[in-house]
Amino acid sequence: MFDVRPGTNPDRSRVRNRKAVLGLINSAGQMGRAAVARSLGLSTQAVSNIIAELEVEGLLIERGAQSAGRGLPAVQYGVNPEGGVALGVEIRPDVLLTSLVDLSGKPRATRRQVLDDLSPSRVTVAVLKLRDWMLKECGFTNERLLGAGIVMPGPFGTTGLSGQASDLPGWQTVDVAGLFSQEIGRPVIVSNDANAAAMAERFSVAQGLTDYAFLYFGAGLGLGLVHRCQLVDGAFGNAGEIGHLPVMADAERKPLEQVVSRVSIQSALAANGPLDIEALDRLCKAKDPALMRWLETACDALGQAVGVIENLFDPQTVILGGAMPASILDHLANNTPLPELSVSNRPDAIHPRLQCGTSGRMTATFGAAALILNRAFTPQSTAMWERPPA
Repeated sequence: MFDVRPGTNPDRSRVRNRKAVLGLINSAGQMGRAAVARSLGLSTQAVSNIIAELEVEGLLIERGAQSAGRGLPAVQYGVNPEGGVALGVEIRPDVLLTSLVDLSGKPRATRRQVLDDLSPSRVTVAVLKLRDWMLKECGFTNERLLGAGIVMPGPFGTTGLSGQASDLPGWQTVDVAGLFSQEIGRPVIVSNDANAAAMAERFSVAQGLTDYAFLYFGAGLGLGLVHRCQLVDGAFGNAGEIGHLPVMADAERKPLEQVVSRVSIQSALAANGPLDIEALDRLCKAKDPALMRWLETACDALGQAVGVIENLFDPQTVILGGAMPASILDHLANNTPLPELSVSNRPDAIHPRLQCGTSGRMTATFGAAALILNRAFTPQSTAMWERPPA
């Protein structure tokens, strides 16, 4: 199902056409064969053959008929939400998050497991167990699993930014795509958490946008960049390491992540233990003095970073989201001073320069599954590291 292994040109064209048909019907909600053929420039017979295959595989279903003047009403086809599921996996330094999402993008199951051993072998075993549990709970067989999106904090590989608190020790030299592809037996896409969250936002606030930036609060602070509906990965998958951008804060130059992140909140509030999203939400709504001081500093630093993002990438908007309460994201979006010297400071702007997106601890996990759905519905893959099943 959705095999992207290298082959002959006809093989690649067939796979591309299948994805194009499925993606077009998914975007439209429902379509008839002739309409699909006209939209894609394919013959009606070719589209009929593809739709017949997708029906047999359970990916498309009939959705009635639509009259269009003379002749018989055209049979309409739509994506079958039950036709397949995507596995989303997020590996953090202290916890493993997984989700199972159907073809409509609806989460069907989620699981969270605390990690006391970050070794690749132990994490892989945990992922397989959670996958089996969720498939059984939702009544899906493993044959309906389209693939797995694996996301984790960057950077990937050994770089000058290695050794940070958000790193995953022991993973820098691991072929993550190869490891999970072999164990899961399905196509695997590997990305950083910010990129995955950015792709998931296409189904939410960023719906209809082609170029935007997504500032993601995870273990640290990451940036997902979407250009013409495609992820900007960089040469090694490390584009968007915004957390290490130098900014001025408290009269000295600091990395942005030391001023704007959950780790920096923890430090500012001198908390003895981790502060979860619910606790931070309560403190924000109660206008906790220490948190308010952090927010003031964070807003100023965030404004500097947004100006850099705007002038470098010219996005339609910058979106805030991730593992942070909506109350804090709202405060940041509404109180951050945006620089006047920016290409995004324009009178004809349609979208806010800075706005809130999806918040919650599962944002990147759902984004991981969204990478697989995007792969299923888009002829050109947006992921840097993608492996077919071993």
